[in-house]
Amino acid sequence: MVRRIIGDGKHANSVQAENAMGLFGRTPKVDVESFAKELAQQIAKRYPPALDASSAKKISVNRVTKVLEDALSRATEFTQSNRLGALGKARLGNAFKWELKELGYSERFVDVATEGLIVYITRSASAATGGSGTGS
Repeated sequence: MVRRIIGDGKHANSVQAENAMGLFGRTPKVDVESFAKELAQQIAKRYPPALDASSAKKISVNRVTKVLEDALSRATEFTQSNRLGALGKARLGNAFKWELKELGYSERFVDVATEGLIVYITRSASAATGGSGTGS
């Protein structure tokens, strides 16, 4: 098999692979893991893991919702400004989930927060492209 060389010395196959990265996100150099860590830390400042684990001192559901909504809105802005594709969003969700676990949040809270993140960032993408997000 003969490989075709592009003007700058790259093989045609590597150029095709680079072009295919557009499917997964246009900015592969974005540090998604660092952002996920910052996002989890933002939540931890306003709703510490100790409050989540404590059965004696609970805060209102409205406050927890507000904390999550603020963080998830920031995640939406991040995904839009960095034009994350499906792979980038998956990496963000996974890194966010693991960071919340490492901070000591309950499994239930981690699942709710991660699901919220995925819903927010995927809905923002369909809204930005004019999709209804309802599937009909």
